[in-house]
Amino acid sequence: MTPAEAATIPASAAPHRPRLPQAFFLDSPHGGQRLCLFHTPQPGITPRGRVLFCHPFAEELNTTRRTVAGQARALADVGFAVLQIDLLGCGDSSGDFADATWPGWLADLQLAHAWLADHQPAAGSLWLWGLRAGALLASDLAAALSEPANLLFWQPFASGQQQLHQFLRLHSAGQWLAGDKTDAVKKPDTPAKQLAQGQPVHIAGYLLSPLLAQGLAASELQPPANQPPGRLIWLDLGTQCALSPVAEKQIANWKQAGWQVSAQTVAAPAFWQTVETEAAPQLIPITLAALTATQASAGTARHESNNTLPTRPTEQPGATDAPLP
Repeated sequence: MTPAEAATIPASAAPHRPRLPQAFFLDSPHGGQRLCLFHTPQPGITPRGRVLFCHPFAEELNTTRRTVAGQARALADVGFAVLQIDLLGCGDSSGDFADATWPGWLADLQLAHAWLADHQPAAGSLWLWGLRAGALLASDLAAALSEPANLLFWQPFASGQQQLHQFLRLHSAGQWLAGDKTDAVKKPDTPAKQLAQGQPVHIAGYLLSPLLAQGLAASELQPPANQPPGRLIWLDLGTQCALSPVAEKQIANWKQAGWQVSAQTVAAPAFWQTVETEAAPQLIPITLAALTATQASAGTARHESNNTLPTRPTEQPGATDAPLP
């Protein structure tokens, strides 16, 4: 399926208005509830797989909701079962952002994965879809799961340290906007020092705890060593035609680990920066085309280069929707 062909699928599958996802709360064994949105596969279409979305960091969860929702609907329209979850302290889930930790977020995603596996057991292979810092969560989650997973990255960070530094810079930017330019110049590393001293810091309306900062900083975008290689779709966004040197280096590492990588740059705005920005119209059909590409060549490539590794699950027809909890 080409991007041009994929672009026509959502419109033809839903000629009147988009199908709404099923919203529900999952009870967490660690306390509280987590809001979930489940996009059921389009009826009458052979199931293609399951997709679990790992959302980006802090306010980017809110600024990206529109584009993510559009992609989730489009995936469901071609046969994917898509689950979104607001992690602890994020969106409409229980807790405050200050309560969040990296291991706690991974536990929430494992809870969501278990729900998706129970309710769509025959829907085919698993995809972990990560946006920005969510790609770090996806790669960490892949290493923690017993089920092999394919990965879809949108504009991923190479490391959690990179995301943390970018987030901490918002503190200085906020001081400049507030007119406190002297303090912003003299003490650009104040938030980092506070975190190192075990103190939480207020940044851009969020109270960042030392525990979350430490977990984020320790995360690296790397292939899970305890899982057989699968498929990785890497999509960078921007005006440049070529992938960045950082992305090229990362992709080389994944290929060396045996992963079948499809990578490209998509001409699209940085929609995670503001809720008012234009959506990324090309991103959805390009993502659809990549995920719906034939599995035969992927399976053959994995067999030839990794014939001693465990067999990964293939798409299976016949999945049916199960009642929500």
